Amino acid sequence: MIVVAGEALIDLVVTAVGQRAVPGGSPANVAVTLARLDQPVRLLARLGADEYGRQLAEYLGANRVDLEWAVRAEEPTSVAVATLDASGQASYEFRLAGTADWQWTPSELPELAGTAVTALHTGSLALALAPGGQVLEDLLDRERRRDSRTISIDLNLRPSIVTDRAAEQARVRRQVPLAHLVKASDEDLAWLYPDRSVAEVMAEWREAGVSCAVVTRGGDGALLLAPDGSLHEEPAVRTTVVDTVGAGDSFTGGLLAALTDLDALGDQPAARLAAVTEPQWRAVLRQAATVAALTCGRQGADPPTRAELDALLNPAI
Repeated sequence: MIVVAGEALIDLVVTAVGQRAVPGGSPANVAVTLARLDQPVRLLARLGADEYGRQLAEYLGANRVDLEWAVRAEEPTSVAVATLDASGQASYEFRLAGTADWQWTPSELPELAGTAVTALHTGSLALALAPGGQVLEDLLDRERRRDSRTISIDLNLRPSIVTDRAAEQARVRRQVPLAHLVKASDEDLAWLYPDRSVAEVMAEWREAGVSCAVVTRGGDGALLLAPDGSLHEEPAVRTTVVDTVGAGDSFTGGLLAALTDLDALGDQPAARLAAVTEPQWRAVLRQAATVAALTCGRQGADPPTRAELDALLNPAI
């Protein structure tokens, strides 16, 4: 089972004819992607006690995301308000102050020792916003020292919310060595390290103890630096793009699902990832890219099911 830790929030889309509340949040999207790909997944999230929190719980449960470790929080649900103009362009307002997602306390976290958890994934705002970010970072530190399960981080930076580049560089420098698998987008790295190349950053992560680094590049595909130092490139899967909401999250879910199918997640994480062969890495990237492409072909963060994925990857089956 994979545990995903982090935010589950509401995207409130406002148009001239009204508003629409849509479940979102990067970790929640990753969890839903994994569940739709038939992977057992449990979401470690703080869900608000308001109507939005109930909507999130209903949506996640309907998608077979296990909420046994979710916290029913007293604080309100985080909301991202997206206002669309006549041309469809969106402007955003975030309502995050004092909301449920960022208020983790150590006592709310489960003990993972002795459980069937093969991987712990987190990232995005959950690792960036106080006070909960430090609590989750401490969890990653404990689990990395145990070496009993794979730790995965998706940077998924939000410069419009966390604007201090130097502070983010320091945070990333602390947190990246806690992971065996790190994923980022080229936009993340361009903002975080404007004077450095993607290859330089990936190499530095490897030197810091990361087994596998993945960087997505939108329509230009993805790069993967394997444990043996080899670089693998996968082109983007062509599709008619409706929007790119949730594409990066679905890529992450597709990546973790593919590694699960190879038995590449679990105890002795570095050794498991090192055992993945070059053809397998190509197949892992192809699956992740295909999941992202299918998501881009739909409105909103709506990842595909395993059957939909297999229909594209294995059309003869």
